[in-house]
Amino acid sequence: MPFADLTRDERRILRGLDRPWKIQEFLNATPTNHEPEGDTCLSPRRVLRERRAHCMEGAMLAALALRFHGGKPLVVDMMGTPDDCDHVIAVFKERGHWGAISKTNHSVLRYREPVYRTLRELVMSYFHEYSSQETGKKTLRSYSMPVDLSRFDRLGWMTREDDVWEVPTHLSEVPHVPILTRAQIMALRRADPMELRAGEILEWPRPKA
Repeated sequence: MPFADLTRDERRILRGLDRPWKIQEFLNATPTNHEPEGDTCLSPRRVLRERRAHCMEGAMLAALALRFHGGKPLVVDMMGTPDDCDHVIAVFKERGHWGAISKTNHSVLRYREPVYRTLRELVMSYFHEYSSQETGKKTLRSYSMPVDLSRFDRLGWMTREDDVWEVPTHLSEVPHVPILTRAQIMALRRADPMELRAGEILEWPRPKA
């Protein structure tokens, strides 16, 4: 039984997250994990208890919620250039179309309605907003096929008290599908000042020391 270790309170919360948009709203209301004590990869249990999450942690909680309601716990890693970060999303299908749940602290790279016919279509919907605030360079370069987190059940990924580093490590090592040719990369236009301003909007500002 994959949910045998969940507490009554955890089940109660998950029971209410019975639609992808409800999961997204829950993640939006969860403060961003600014990792003040150093890098973390909190399990869904710790996210629920500590009320904080970054994109990887939010994707794992979303995957658990989807699974709790009969879906598959699927996540996709979108990989940027070496000078930018990856972004991990939980993906789902409704009526044959892909959608995504995304925990981000910015005004972009957020929820996607299940209207995309292919996984590539879904990923490409993030392309123009996936840019560096420092340089304006559009940095999204590849994506993984969906990874089913049930492969980590033996490691207790849903309820672990220590960091679940095995998940992001695996995501970084699986094959990724490139989305651009070299010629396309060379021809990319940088984000303009208005686009960069939108990227500066934060949902959860970093607490002042």
